[in-house]
Amino acid sequence: MSELRKIRNNLPDDVKRRMAEILNKHVVDLTDLLIQTKVAHWNVRGPHFIAYHELFDELAGHLFELTDTVAERVTALGGIAGAPVQTIAAQTSLPVWALETTKDSSVMSALVDRWAVVANSAREAVVTTADEDPDTSDLFTEVSRQLDKDLWFLEAHLSE
Repeated sequence: MSELRKIRNNLPDDVKRRMAEILNKHVVDLTDLLIQTKVAHWNVRGPHFIAYHELFDELAGHLFELTDTVAERVTALGGIAGAPVQTIAAQTSLPVWALETTKDSSVMSALVDRWAVVANSAREAVVTTADEDPDTSDLFTEVSRQLDKDLWFLEAHLSE
């Protein structure tokens, strides 16, 4: 990571750098999940089209807000937030979205798998950041709570 900007936050610089790296990793995954959710929104087909189309758009809005919140925490710690699309593609934890995935049930299943990756990662970050930076940990609690709720909404559409 590049040098931190001079800020008045009194966390040690090494903690700020570590938190910014963890946060930016989540910016990468959240951005990829946002893009994949919009691809699903645009291309879903089948008997559940309108319900899924509208749900995916709503959830993409949540991802936009979460990504913004996480990125702004990076800058509040003196770091540089975000990454170019090439970096996102290289560093994401998510599998590539298969554009031929358009059948409503297949799209839903693929999104559930991807949302679970990001939600579980956010939950882990709550713990890994707690001792050094309770504020970042609290932010991840907020992110995790929203992702878990949205994952529940998605999973409710899957057959048992």
